Amino acid sequence: MSKIRVLLAEDHETVRQGLRLLIDRQPDMQVVGEAGDGRATLKAVASLRPQVAVVDISMPELNGLEATRGIREQAPTTAVVALTRHSDEAYVKELLNAGALGYVLKQSSSQELVEAVRAAAAGRRYLDSSLVPAARPGRAARPPAARPTGRESEVLRLMSLGYSNKEIAADLSLSVKTVEVHKANAMRKLGLNGRTDVIRYALLQGWLRDP
Repeated sequence: MSKIRVLLAEDHETVRQGLRLLIDRQPDMQVVGEAGDGRATLKAVASLRPQVAVVDISMPELNGLEATRGIREQAPTTAVVALTRHSDEAYVKELLNAGALGYVLKQSSSQELVEAVRAAAAGRRYLDSSLVPAARPGRAARPPAARPTGRESEVLRLMSLGYSNKEIAADLSLSVKTVEVHKANAMRKLGLNGRTDVIRYALLQGWLRDP
């Protein structure tokens, strides 16, 4: 039986080494390459054509969301498993919308990642077990939430950059009340609960860049 070819995209070498040991220890998997940033990830995917790319969300050059979009565009046969410490609902939604098949938390057991890689290689979606309470017995699955509109996203972007409601209203030619409504709607749809969540979401989107 041929092994699942896996690419590891993670900017911390020590973490990559641990992931390689975990993956190569599986009888049905093999690490075929590594990358330490988003741009290197896209190059590695283009040359190696792995079946599964395990992608850290927080990487330099291009973050995991941007890298996932690039992988799905240039190598649609490569499945993406997002690996992160962020359990935020907004992060999960964005990565899945970008085309990731798996979403696993770094703080979870190693078996979660192994199962996610196998599922992704088979074309199945896999979410970390701590993220799917709706799948437990007696819990009905919630319908997917609506996506923020373009205007709502723009209001959220300006908010993340430090603009006040009054400044956003002037910049977009809206009333302050309309800005407040757009902001509330966007945060509700994305599951954001405060400014800290908004800033983290902005980093994920590439609206802000780490210095």
